[in-house]
Amino acid sequence: MPDRRSGEDPTAVVAKRVDRGRADLTEITELARAAGYEVTASLTQTRDQDPAYHFGEGKADELAALVAREDADVVIVDNEVGPYQTFNIGAKLPEGAEVIDRFTLILDIFGQRAQTRKAQLQVELAELRYELPRAEVKASLAKRDERPGFMGLGEYDESRERDIKSQISRIKDELDAIAEKEEERRERRRESGFDLVALAGYTNAGKSTLLRRLADDLDVDENAEKHPDIDATAESENQLFTTLGTTTRRANTGKRDVLLTDTVGFISDLPHWLVESFKSTLDSVYHADLVLLVVDASESVEEMREKLVTSHDTLYERNEAPIVTVFNKVDRLDDDELRRKREALSALAPNPVCVSGLTGDRIETLRGRVEAELPDWKRERLLLPLSDDAMSLVSWIHDNGYVEREEYDGRQVDLEFEAPPSVVDRARSRAAEVEREAAAESVESA
Repeated sequence: MPDRRSGEDPTAVVAKRVDRGRADLTEITELARAAGYEVTASLTQTRDQDPAYHFGEGKADELAALVAREDADVVIVDNEVGPYQTFNIGAKLPEGAEVIDRFTLILDIFGQRAQTRKAQLQVELAELRYELPRAEVKASLAKRDERPGFMGLGEYDESRERDIKSQISRIKDELDAIAEKEEERRERRRESGFDLVALAGYTNAGKSTLLRRLADDLDVDENAEKHPDIDATAESENQLFTTLGTTTRRANTGKRDVLLTDTVGFISDLPHWLVESFKSTLDSVYHADLVLLVVDASESVEEMREKLVTSHDTLYERNEAPIVTVFNKVDRLDDDELRRKREALSALAPNPVCVSGLTGDRIETLRGRVEAELPDWKRERLLLPLSDDAMSLVSWIHDNGYVEREEYDGRQVDLEFEAPPSVVDRARSRAAEVEREAAAESVESA
């Protein structure tokens, strides 16, 4: 992993093997840079996986020569590389050079960005799940003294696997407790009249910039007690994984009060164990009332299609909410190109909303679409006798719904409004209490 104490970025050679076709190193290069590496060279190979070296042995020799020529600190392989394969490649490299695979790199980035306790636990869980099937192999290698401290993780013995399982169990229990508190918070928000909208999509699609554009300019401290996770800012750097935890902001789409949540970006070819480790973060998406699936429209049709498929695959099994696809960054392309992309991707993204989070272009169209796609509110009419309690209820309905008509005749207030079903039910209950109290006061005064 990068040595950030030296003040200079460590250098890396990136490599990738594919069974067929041409290997694309764009994403792994971006990931390496996000982790703090300077990529100085690359190598690819098209062939079936070699059980000993992942690449063919000749290509592994070529890779070692490239590392020596570049004086690189690390080889980053854009594949999942087994522990024996890692050991065999590492044995060919110059002394001090390290081998890491795609998922080790992603976990390193996550570890750097994890600021909250929840994010740190999820990173630790993912690392342990990645390590578990490798523990036995590493123990065998360490016992044979082929490479003491293999992969920088120290000596192994038979208890290592038990330790990993014990740590996984402990972390899962703590994450489950956090998830319960977050579910309680989601329900309180819904009861308070908020719709929950999640921003999802591939990493670097511009979700954080879009969040800033949609969010209200308000004093977040007003919401601190009710919404302790609301943050005053959301990063919008042109960098992968600037959002690891969740960032929640309040927005107003017209009638509806909305809480927008931005989460960690999706990425292709993530194994089940890694997605599962971050499922409590993805719960913000899975349990939302509406999902805005954000796609970078400035990329090629092929890239957009691949990332839409990845995103839908991630959402497919557990997502409960309707999905609206948002083509972001339309300021980077002309109308003809945008029309062509919409037609080419219509099967994956029917009727997308096209916006620019950077310039604000067509944001009002997106606000309208959000309101149109959110679950229907219920309409209600209440006739309340005038009293302090009735005025308190009217104020509460204004805060938690949308009042369409409010009329007073000196004795009562006639109120028509729309609100979430839970708010309507609570308003009816409180209205009944107001009427009972008014009736009781009338009897006493008589």
